[in-house]
Amino acid sequence: MTEPAEIVVRMGELAVSKTAGQVLVSIGLGSCIGLAMLDRARGVAGLAHVMLPAGGAATEPLAKFADAAVPALAAGVEAVGARHVRLQAVLVGGAQMFSHGPNSMLDIGRRNEEAVCAALSQLRIPVVATATRGSSGRTIRVCTDGRVTVKAAGGDEVALLVGGAA
Repeated sequence: MTEPAEIVVRMGELAVSKTAGQVLVSIGLGSCIGLAMLDRARGVAGLAHVMLPAGGAATEPLAKFADAAVPALAAGVEAVGARHVRLQAVLVGGAQMFSHGPNSMLDIGRRNEEAVCAALSQLRIPVVATATRGSSGRTIRVCTDGRVTVKAAGGDEVALLVGGAA
């Protein structure tokens, strides 16, 4: 039996799955946030590749902005069977890719992380693991069995969340 193919989630996109063994992946997250949302008890996973904190027009990609991406991802995973009370979030990315100083408004990575966390807080979805900040790009892999891994550029893949029901 063949494994389900990986679904690549590009900038401004989101994807959800409840297919056993399915893997959602965002490659090369710099200042963007890869937001994984899981209901591990039901085998449901979602991933959004968030580019900016807020704003944009209705014609923009659904997951481009944190303020729209977080509720859209929550709705998406719930639409395929997740229960809101079981949702957990994992954040990867949010790096400062260019040196502008730690408190610079140009630190989009920090601003993205803060906006995603604020939107998650409004929806009462806990963040259970993070691999954010720094200055390296990262790749996130999210599996419907509840596993979430991160791989920094030039580094090894590391588990942020192990599989199984929460």
